[in-house]
Amino acid sequence: MNSPESIEVQVLYQQLIDAWNNRSARGMADLFIEDGESIGFDGSQSIGREEIYSHLHPIFESHPTAPFVTKVKDVRFLGSDVAILRAIAGMVPPGQNDINPKVNTHHTLVVVKQEGKWHIQLFQNTPAQFHGRPELVEQMTEELRKLIP
Repeated sequence: MNSPESIEVQVLYQQLIDAWNNRSARGMADLFIEDGESIGFDGSQSIGREEIYSHLHPIFESHPTAPFVTKVKDVRFLGSDVAILRAIAGMVPPGQNDINPKVNTHHTLVVVKQEGKWHIQLFQNTPAQFHGRPELVEQMTEELRKLIP
């Protein structure tokens, strides 16, 4: 997971997380290819840079979004110009100093390389609620808690 290409993919993911944590809709949207797709925690779907921007901008303007704490779990290449990154993420609500386990999530990124640069094709943010298995929620929360600065 530490090849130069893998590191480039992980840097792209970190740029996405940094843009979220900095509440930058434009910063997030610009990381996608022109017809890229984002599927949010609530299932909302945005296709294309401008639609992604238009979806995120009012959220950042109107809501005190919580920053992500993340851990990359895997980067897998499907070819020389396509990769999948999987990560886990938690959020520390504004004014608090601990993860809110109710919003733990799995992040999946499908990235493509165009003209020598990696871009996001798909970002999916899937709730990690583990229905009926609270020990898995606690395990993920503990893993993420270790990463809180």
